[in-house]
Amino acid sequence: MDNNPGTDDPTAGRVVAEALKFVMAAGKFPGVYIQPSRVVDEGWHALILHTKLYAKLCDQLGRFVHHYPERPDASRHDPDALTRTVALIEEAGFTPDRDLWTRPTNLLVPVGANCSHTPKPGGCGPINPGNCASHCSGGSGGSGDG
Repeated sequence: MDNNPGTDDPTAGRVVAEALKFVMAAGKFPGVYIQPSRVVDEGWHALILHTKLYAKLCDQLGRFVHHYPERPDASRHDPDALTRTVALIEEAGFTPDRDLWTRPTNLLVPVGANCSHTPKPGGCGPINPGNCASHCSGGSGGSGDG
């Protein structure tokens, strides 16, 4: 709510709940590239800022879900990423709040970011460096920048 003035408590709770679902799906399906919507990314940032809580969540997942920020680049846009992400959230056993998984131009709450995270064509971008397909490293103490 601090980063997105005007967001009410119930909406902030929904955003964080979706961020939790995203992190759970990223941990469960580390070989598939997924991304949060711009709104859900705000909730993921909020989770990450609470390092002890976030580390405990990742410990329970059995792997640490890293966040690698990147600069906006329209050439990396993956039009199927949100659909794929929502499908994996459902496969993980959760019901997505579809109002929060919209395209960047249809936002429920104002956000500071003007892009979605996407990998470079044909390989991994800064959000998931190396030869990986997701944001995860094996084990909660896994390596990675961040």
